[in-house]
Amino acid sequence: MRSPKLAALELRRFGRGRLPRAAMAALLLLPLLYGALYLWSFWDPYGRLDRIPVALVNDDRGATAGGRRIDVGDDITEGLRDSDTFEWHQVSDAEARRGIEDGTYYLSLTMPGDFSERIASSSGASPETSALQVRTNDANNYIVGQISRSVFGEVRTAASTKASRSFLDRIFISFSDIHGKTVEAAEGADRLNGGLGKAKKGSKTLADGLKEARKGSGKLSGGLRKLTKGASDLEDGSRRVADGTRQLADKVNGVSDSVGPFLKDNEKTIGDTAQLVADSTSAIRRNLDTLVEAAPIAAKGAHLASERMDDIHHRRCEVLPIPDPACPDLKKAKETAEDVAKVADDVDTLVDDQDGDLVAMDKNLKALGKQAQALADRSPHLSEDLTDAVSRINKLNDGAADVAKGAKKLHAGLGTAKSGAADLDDGLGRLTSGANTLDGGLYKLVGGSDKLAGGLHDGAGKIPDYDEQDRDRRTQVMADPVQLASRDLHKAPNYGTGFAPYFIPLSLWVGAMVAYMLIQPLNRRALAAGASAWRVALAGWLPVAVVGVLQTAALMAVLHWAIGLRMAHPTGTVGFLFLVTLCFAAIVQWLNARFGAAGRILVLALLMLQLTSAGGTYPVQTSPGFFNAIHPYLPMSYVVQALRRLITGGGPGPVWTACAVLAAFTVGALALTALAARRRQVWTLDRLHPELSL
Repeated sequence: MRSPKLAALELRRFGRGRLPRAAMAALLLLPLLYGALYLWSFWDPYGRLDRIPVALVNDDRGATAGGRRIDVGDDITEGLRDSDTFEWHQVSDAEARRGIEDGTYYLSLTMPGDFSERIASSSGASPETSALQVRTNDANNYIVGQISRSVFGEVRTAASTKASRSFLDRIFISFSDIHGKTVEAAEGADRLNGGLGKAKKGSKTLADGLKEARKGSGKLSGGLRKLTKGASDLEDGSRRVADGTRQLADKVNGVSDSVGPFLKDNEKTIGDTAQLVADSTSAIRRNLDTLVEAAPIAAKGAHLASERMDDIHHRRCEVLPIPDPACPDLKKAKETAEDVAKVADDVDTLVDDQDGDLVAMDKNLKALGKQAQALADRSPHLSEDLTDAVSRINKLNDGAADVAKGAKKLHAGLGTAKSGAADLDDGLGRLTSGANTLDGGLYKLVGGSDKLAGGLHDGAGKIPDYDEQDRDRRTQVMADPVQLASRDLHKAPNYGTGFAPYFIPLSLWVGAMVAYMLIQPLNRRALAAGASAWRVALAGWLPVAVVGVLQTAALMAVLHWAIGLRMAHPTGTVGFLFLVTLCFAAIVQWLNARFGAAGRILVLALLMLQLTSAGGTYPVQTSPGFFNAIHPYLPMSYVVQALRRLITGGGPGPVWTACAVLAAFTVGALALTALAARRRQVWTLDRLHPELSL
């Protein structure tokens, strides 16, 4: 009898009676207990976190920063209560502690009293970090504690980002303030540059004017030197003339009786002396005219220079908001100009007024000259008119005395004027030098102020000036500059889908294990009939293979339509699971056929080894070295990898590898089962009296 027919006969016996049929039904539905129920129990636990009671404690007292009230604790509390992260219960700190201890709450989140104050300290002199206080109790549930660390890490990041945005916003506002003040400074530098330009032009005009004034003062000084020398000569000459006329008058008056012969003998001498007096008075009068003309011009030039220096000092050192660096030199120049003006006034006053002495002197000189000329003209006839001569000589004596007195005063006054003119010339020289220095300094100041204005404008252009929208955008980026750009190539929609590749092969292994508790691994009819070892092996494998296919179909139908498992490749997944159940049936068959009752224990032990080394929950690299060592040699390792690609998507490489490995395991297990069947066809003492039977 062929193997398929033997397999059909084996299955057909489960249709006889209610109990065998119930046993077959239980056998078909058994994988649902491991696959469907397990996956259903934690299909989407993260989607139901809002059912987990969590204590929320807000002890934050709030704070004031920048004149604005901040309550970060209230903001976080409001945000959490509006979220669906956990089932929040706002309680006191003591209630939270008791609830964590007795299991009322799985964990607690506390905002301490100084939470806002510490966050606000970022803008002060002593910034401090704040902390969200999380309290867990692993005795209540370890996984919830792990979940809370991830969730509260996001809460902490959000709070830190908000605090950073507030701090950075103040920085950007400060940038705008600095930009505005720099622009104002640049505009002030422009105005300063313009004022210095005008000052530079004025200083050039002043220097030119002082240069011309010094030329005039030089001429005045030279003229006064000449006048002083002439006045000295005039004083000496007028004194001698006065002495001579006095002696003459004394002689004339003393010897009036005998003057006739004297006059006759001295007519020529008297005429020459009188002519000399007339010529001298004319020269003195001409020099007095020159002095009168030069003195007012010098005084006017000195006053003009003094007024210009006073105006420059006023505009540069008293009006400008920033005093000119040359102010000390300008003040000295101003004082010197005032002194020179005073000296020039003194000379002008002396020449212009002199209590009427110059006018009187001029009149006296004119009269003296007229009288001297008249005497010179009439000297040849003096002897003819003695009385008239005596009278004229007396008048000449009086005039000569007045002239001598006036010449003395004139000489003294011109000496003072000469000294003042020299001081004026020296002062104007210093003023000219100072004005040139001022002009050079202002030239440098103009260049420096131009650079200052340009630098301030450039600086203002480089200092950012952000509006509110730009500040919001920049603070958002800088407060959280690095975003996690997570991209799942093949994302599992929920927790159950991610664990399906692990629990589905587990349920199919259990299904094969239980199936061989009801079905003999080696068909007895085939053994009794002396069939070939391969036929015996296939006859015992095919019934369980058919049951495994039915188990797979039932399991996947429930997972897909009842629980909601979505597969990237549904047909490939089901076809691959058919291969998995055939492989598992062959392996479980061989262990039972070769080791008998002990084989059932080995089947369970092999299941445990596969579950711990397949990497179904955590990556196998996180397991101890023993499990890493056996991982490549067990079929479930390849089944888990292939199902992940078939359910969530990905390259088919691991699927084809798994198919090859499963096919090799299937053929190898059937071959070993055939070998075990061959041994079972030979009776031994161990078979007659087994050491262990179940």
